[in-house]
Amino acid sequence: MTTIPSVLVTGASTGIGAAYAERFARRGHDLVLVARDMARMEALAARLRQQNGVAIDIIQADLTKTDELATVEARLSDDVRIGILVNNAGTAIGGSFIEQSTDDVARLVALNTTALLRLASAIAPRLAKAGEGAIVNIGSVVGLAPEFGMTVYGATKAFVLFLSQGLSLELGPKGIYVQAVLPATTRTEIWDHVGADINTLSNVMEVDDLVDAALVGFDRREPVTIPPLPDAGQWDALQAARQAMLPSYRNELPAERYRKVA
Repeated sequence: MTTIPSVLVTGASTGIGAAYAERFARRGHDLVLVARDMARMEALAARLRQQNGVAIDIIQADLTKTDELATVEARLSDDVRIGILVNNAGTAIGGSFIEQSTDDVARLVALNTTALLRLASAIAPRLAKAGEGAIVNIGSVVGLAPEFGMTVYGATKAFVLFLSQGLSLELGPKGIYVQAVLPATTRTEIWDHVGADINTLSNVMEVDDLVDAALVGFDRREPVTIPPLPDAGQWDALQAARQAMLPSYRNELPAERYRKVA
């Protein structure tokens, strides 16, 4: 891109999304902010315009609503200035699987997976044609750990990781950088959605620390960035173990351990 690309950030009114907007504005990027809370986005936009002299557009949208999601998709598809998508919008719900209502679970899946997928799908063909651009998908370490007991939320975040890794393999050769960011416990309003008091939790990462670390990974072009993980070798070992199994998946016959004993 001959000019600094604009950045579209979802879930931009507060928390991680607002921090991404601030950091990219500092870097001189124009912004498109997407969220439901118009008042918060207007306040954020006014401050960032004054501090950084960047242009900022606002789209008020509930990404679980088809028509409002379509508006954002169209902007990503048509606006050639947008070269970076930060897929941050997401939510969580409290309770165990059998306590959660089907409608609440469906809304969770719609926002955390379907909306993220559709927005990536809206921008990717244009970026591939241009031969450059970036898609940042905010996942969670919960997607790696069913032991944390957030079954459906974790499943949506596992989807985000898998999608990001698959897109990285597909789109990387076309010049598109895809990054999955996996936060752990971070001081955001998502904890209000699950009925938890963030102040009672331990080892809570601050939003600014998370986003600053994620942007280090972004600048390094890491495919997966896990800000709380101190030993990158552990992630590398997990990837190596997974990849070591790939040849066995092509076996014609069931493994010996699954064959009936005569």
